[in-house]
Amino acid sequence: MLCNQCEQTFRGVGCTTQSVCGKTAPVSDLFDLLLFQVKGIAWMLDKARQSGQIDPELDRFVIESLFLTVTNVNFDEDRVANWVIKADSYADRAAALAGVSRTGGDVPAAAAFVSSGKSRDDLLLAAANHSIADLNPNQDIQSLIQLVTYGIKGLAAYAEHAAVLGSTDDAIFDYLNSTLAALLRTDLTVDELVGLNLKCGEVNILCMKLLNDAHIGLYGQPVPTPVSTGTKAGPAIVVSGHDLYMLDELLKQCEGQGIHVYTHGEMLPAHGYPGLKKYACLAGHYGTAWQNQQKEFDGKPAAFIFNTNCIQEPRDSYKDRTYTTSLVGWPGANHIDGYDFAPVIAKAKELGGFQAEEKGQLTTGFGHNAVLSVADKVVEGVKAGAIKHFFLVGGCDGARPGRNYYTDLVEEAPEDTVILTLACGKFRFNHLQDKLGDIGGVPRLLDVGQCNDAYSAVLIANALGEAFDCGINDLPLSFILSWYEQKAVVVLLSLLHLGVQGIRLGPSLPAFITPNILDFLIETFDIKPIGNSARGDLEEILGA
Repeated sequence: MLCNQCEQTFRGVGCTTQSVCGKTAPVSDLFDLLLFQVKGIAWMLDKARQSGQIDPELDRFVIESLFLTVTNVNFDEDRVANWVIKADSYADRAAALAGVSRTGGDVPAAAAFVSSGKSRDDLLLAAANHSIADLNPNQDIQSLIQLVTYGIKGLAAYAEHAAVLGSTDDAIFDYLNSTLAALLRTDLTVDELVGLNLKCGEVNILCMKLLNDAHIGLYGQPVPTPVSTGTKAGPAIVVSGHDLYMLDELLKQCEGQGIHVYTHGEMLPAHGYPGLKKYACLAGHYGTAWQNQQKEFDGKPAAFIFNTNCIQEPRDSYKDRTYTTSLVGWPGANHIDGYDFAPVIAKAKELGGFQAEEKGQLTTGFGHNAVLSVADKVVEGVKAGAIKHFFLVGGCDGARPGRNYYTDLVEEAPEDTVILTLACGKFRFNHLQDKLGDIGGVPRLLDVGQCNDAYSAVLIANALGEAFDCGINDLPLSFILSWYEQKAVVVLLSLLHLGVQGIRLGPSLPAFITPNILDFLIETFDIKPIGNSARGDLEEILGA
């Protein structure tokens, strides 16, 4: 194996025996083989599309397969191997749709590959020939292939989130299939790959709008909402991930059952949606970001549900009460197919739950609608000189040292600045909300939502640009991003598509980016690694 798709990859180079995230070498290799198969299926779907033939189930299989391979989704070798074998039947369907023969010599090797009937050892042997990190001898071409591949994985994750809510757009499938098909070529140029990467960012904006509209359509516009971080006495279920639909289904089943449901990690913004906060059983938020779940869940008398990319290896003290849903999997953990949460509710009642404990509050729900509703105050504050600068401090949290930079930056940001934040990186500093205070009634720290809500941040930036009749790069606005996995990669590509300059990225740069490609990104987009100190970067940004 060689896996270098996330920020915590071993020694900043790549995991070669077992991934830092806990993924075994066989699972990593099977992911590479599945990606190879999906490229073949996409090639056939792209060909079928050219003659007007579309199969929504096959399109959905492509995004599910890509999401399955995102960091911290599925670690279960048996389930992943079965998915690889299942891909064969979908490849047959794609061939029939495209009117080609998988054995007739008129399809690429990825479309012709057969997994059914092969032993596990045979599959792993085949996987060794299709490593994602060994696709092109030209390292700069290889770097751009990996960049767009990981961007596509992030795009597919957001597309799957939207599809769960019943929202799809054929333009997304068209891009995914045509680009995956193109990645089978061995003659791709740097210019072509740069175009595919920027197109990935463009299509992701469409996808995130789709997801944003689906969330609002089902659950209403988010509103600023204080959320308890304490616990109530009684049976408890803690939900970690991003899937609001799954949470909605759970809340329906828990009403009147004496169960307290708590969010964890990126589920915190759920409390801002009227359609979810209406449930009496939604009790509050428990814990912080994904990488802390082992110490936060250790030995606790609650049931835990993981619904998207978020799971770490459950410790023995809570593995028996760990449940996965959808594409998530961990060997030996309980899995819920569909949305019948009776086993989870029964386990929560059996365990007894938490004791009552008072803690503080976190305020979430500052989506674009909420922020723009006070746009006049924001504009007035800027014109009066009360607000000098905006920082978007967003992205993933993680375990690698150096992430205290983001806490330091928010703590040391001058009192005449406003911080917008989204995704789980906010858990480094969202406890500072009360300390930071407000400027003329505008809170200095605004939680825009999940990483899924990056579209809200784009809308806010565009609205500020309109208010001051300038482009996004002319605003007193700086992007300070933390990345961990592939969703963050595609959000970065979206910002680059929009032409955003001067993004600061950390805590370390992607291992798959070569020096030449890094130079290109610096020269073209003025991307900067975060500095050695937050104070130094603040002084440079603000001209102090």
